[in-house]
Amino acid sequence: MEQNTLDKITKCMLTNSSIQKVQTEHRIKLAQFWGIKEGSRVLEIGCGQGDTTAVLAYLAGETGFVHGVDIASPDYGAPATLGASADFLKKSYLGNRITFDFETDVLSPGVDFPDNYFDFIILSHCSWYFKSSGEFSSVLNRSRKWGRQLCFAEWDARITSIEQYPHLLAILIQAQYESFKNDSDSNVRTLFTPDDAKRIAREAGFTIQKETSLFSPGLQDAEWEIDYLLQEYHGEMSLIDEMPDKLKSLIHSEVNLLQESIKHRQVKPMSIYACTAE
Repeated sequence: MEQNTLDKITKCMLTNSSIQKVQTEHRIKLAQFWGIKEGSRVLEIGCGQGDTTAVLAYLAGETGFVHGVDIASPDYGAPATLGASADFLKKSYLGNRITFDFETDVLSPGVDFPDNYFDFIILSHCSWYFKSSGEFSSVLNRSRKWGRQLCFAEWDARITSIEQYPHLLAILIQAQYESFKNDSDSNVRTLFTPDDAKRIAREAGFTIQKETSLFSPGLQDAEWEIDYLLQEYHGEMSLIDEMPDKLKSLIHSEVNLLQESIKHRQVKPMSIYACTAE
């Protein structure tokens, strides 16, 4: 990847910083694996603040376009909101090839596209935001007719080093208490392993074409998830009334393990599972 490419994309982002460059570099690797190219017509479900959207728009070029949708409101997100990030990106030279629709549920009867209108349906680092496996399955079933190829990416919970253990543990703890909540703003609401994602995609009628596990060691998400969990754990648990005491005790012990695990070793992010399907 050329440094010039990275610079061209990150200058379109509201948080144009060293952190953003790491995030963008990772998403360039994803988009290149998926095969996004000049002229591509892309639907991105769960576009968030546009980290992947910008990369997709750059690779799709002037003859392609990206339609990003997200169920969250424009004022969701930190340190920059989805709306502020999207507005900045739209004002960049990539803006005329991007459409954003927030507060948009692709399962709503009012949301529809012609059959095979898109070349690619993208779900990038968004599957853990779904309320349940049923909702994830419904989204894949609904969107299947809209595009020719599904492109998926999510954290790979099959850790390969002890340094990734704290990241995994922070995710597992969140996923456990999130299973008792009906409404949530958390990053992790339902955990899917690669096998889960492949099974759900196959049940929706997709055939996996290729898959890989990418490691981007510079990604800061492990530290973010750990910090979030340790800061919010007590408040999140206090909102849950009907959790068995034995499970509360287990989660408390897991939090203690997490705190101990980050004292004595470097923390690394988990790898990312990515695949394409048709």
